[in-house]
Amino acid sequence: MHRLGISIYPNNSLVEEIENYIRLAAKYGFTRIFTCLISASEKDINIVLEEFKNILKVANENNMEVIADIDSTVFNILKASISDLKVFKDMGLSGIRLDMGFSGYEESLMTYNEYGLKIELNMSSGTKYVDNIISYRANINNLYGCHNFYPHIYTGLSYENFIYASKKFKRLGIRTAAFVNSHSANQGPWPVSEGLCTLEIHRELPIEVQVKHIFATELIDDVIIANAFASEEELKALSKLNKDMLEFNIELIEDIRELDKKIVLEEVHLNRGDASEYMARSTKSRVKYKGKSFPPYNVVDIKRGDILIDSDLYTRYAGELQLALKDMKNTGKTNVVGKIVDEELFLLDYIKPWNKFSFKIKK
Repeated sequence: MHRLGISIYPNNSLVEEIENYIRLAAKYGFTRIFTCLISASEKDINIVLEEFKNILKVANENNMEVIADIDSTVFNILKASISDLKVFKDMGLSGIRLDMGFSGYEESLMTYNEYGLKIELNMSSGTKYVDNIISYRANINNLYGCHNFYPHIYTGLSYENFIYASKKFKRLGIRTAAFVNSHSANQGPWPVSEGLCTLEIHRELPIEVQVKHIFATELIDDVIIANAFASEEELKALSKLNKDMLEFNIELIEDIRELDKKIVLEEVHLNRGDASEYMARSTKSRVKYKGKSFPPYNVVDIKRGDILIDSDLYTRYAGELQLALKDMKNTGKTNVVGKIVDEELFLLDYIKPWNKFSFKIKK
């Protein structure tokens, strides 16, 4: 099951403001929270603990799983140890993220903690770190993986490194997470904030497209908004995303026929297993509407991302919906009835044989 999450930074915000943000995110179905304890040494520890307890009480009341980023400094300040994580449980945390890990043995031991706390690992290094932990027979049920985020422009992960590192965790059956960037938020754990995201290519993209892309890789279970505070509009938009299959934002031609519009918007489409490199073919509509009229009326040349419906001139193919993966010459028999919005064209690369997909009109 895919999940959505937010991030909070108590050192940078009023407690009441954070609590209201948690309630708002919960309203829209968000169930994860990332927070950072690494800067705890900068404030009196008693104040930190009291603030966190109050905030996490609200989070737990709203059924949020809260995982805090820590390092060895935090362990020492809080007088925690690899065999005693009680202080984190008492705070109300669901788990801890190890920004910098140990030797592998220690992480393995922590996965057996008596409180059921999740031990989350840094996924972004691409090393055999996780394999080493597993070799010590870690309790995989209490083991998570989560990528880094990058506040400095041009320092985010390359797509290739993201895929390489993610596969290492996914193949082991470990729950995975990555971060996306809100364009209405400007708060993170550090003074520099030029957007916060895992993948550099996401920095300027609309937040909806970032999330669609990450889920489309089929390597990440949870997507977390890295910066605070995302707008209610963004939270609402993400709550409506289909997390299990690609749902493209599209524009339809002005004079689209009602039946064609019905086929585009009301059907879940399935790319055939014997897939073409030129188009994704959804054949259900030609069977469902067999005998209906599909006259040719917009038989212009085809561009990548165009939504197509074959006309009666294609006889047995009439009514079939297709999604153009490449530019093509129109034979004069296929109606171009709409197109995917430009910022989502790259998502066409994730339409594989037997993939399901759907469309909604961009607002």
